[in-house]
Amino acid sequence: MTAAVTSTGLRTEYPFTLPRGYVDEHGQVHRSGVMRLATARDEITTQSDQRARANPAYLTVLLLERTVTTLGDLPAVDTFVVENLFASDMAFLQDLYRRINADGHTEVAVDCPHCGKGFAVDLAGDAPGGS
Repeated sequence: MTAAVTSTGLRTEYPFTLPRGYVDEHGQVHRSGVMRLATARDEITTQSDQRARANPAYLTVLLLERTVTTLGDLPAVDTFVVENLFASDMAFLQDLYRRINADGHTEVAVDCPHCGKGFAVDLAGDAPGGS
């Protein structure tokens, strides 16, 4: 899976692999997906949604529904799918959303536990997820 890049070189889509994966009604696990950059409309529309007004925590579900464009072989990612993600996958997607929309990148600085040398790891990308 490759990231979409506009003619100006702006990266707009970020492939990811969930740590656990969404399990559909047939028992199939869906782990690989794509999240796009959020727009102002995404932020404004979700904040005015009655479900988010009644429960501010639901705003995250609505934002992920709008910005996760694909997940495995699912025909669509809707609120039902997002609501039924494992907590670790939800946390992963919340962090990815924050990183690409606020920080502008998906990399995190880490240190090797053996030698102590620092390096960057891309949390998105096509590498298999882990927990």
